[in-house]
Amino acid sequence: MNHKLLLVDDEQGLLEMLNFLLKKEGFEHLYFAKDGKEALAYVDEISFDLIVLDIMLPDIDGFELCRRLREITQVPILFLSAKTMDLDKIMGLTIGGDDYITKPFNPLEVVARIKAHLRRQELAKAQQSSTELNIYDYGVFQLYRQEGKLVVNGEHVPCPAKEFELLAFLCEHPNQVFSIQGLYEKIWGLESFGDDNTVMVHIRRLRKKIEHDPTQPEFLINIRGFGYKLNGSRKELSE
Repeated sequence: MNHKLLLVDDEQGLLEMLNFLLKKEGFEHLYFAKDGKEALAYVDEISFDLIVLDIMLPDIDGFELCRRLREITQVPILFLSAKTMDLDKIMGLTIGGDDYITKPFNPLEVVARIKAHLRRQELAKAQQSSTELNIYDYGVFQLYRQEGKLVVNGEHVPCPAKEFELLAFLCEHPNQVFSIQGLYEKIWGLESFGDDNTVMVHIRRLRKKIEHDPTQPEFLINIRGFGYKLNGSRKELSE
């Protein structure tokens, strides 16, 4: 596989295990960093497709490192952490993470989630290169699928990969209600395992980007007991 992965963790044994499993699955371009400084140096030089990130690093806190990474890249970031509190998970997802797995974990699940994120990226690229119209105009915001760009009130707003995919999916299906579990399976490509926080945090982050008042959303609406929908009528435009 030509995907470039960066794994950031100070546990040598864990890196060696993931290295073994990922190479067994055909991943050839693997890079390893034991601290935040080394990770940032890698990202400055190499365009990665996905980053696996520990939180408890020896120099830079993983949350802070994620914030810095989001200033220079929008690729999926998958947290691996011994911090199991819901607050930590929500924090990781809120600051820009796309997924969160707690230690100890099943290594095969980590590999499966990595492959799912990459598969979704490939699917999104394939859809973007199709002959379908690829700009969704909702007045306040426009989503440019082919460019991977979100514009709100005339200004470009950075949007991490999973947020973009979630918003694009809802833009493609306006006024349709989707359950949290259904959205997780559509966007993350795996069963939700009962973890609803991931979708809800991504919805919250999108509301901060596209809503005039995130506490009184006009677009991303929660239908209590059913799920979420994107409210409104779209205008499809070709570039």
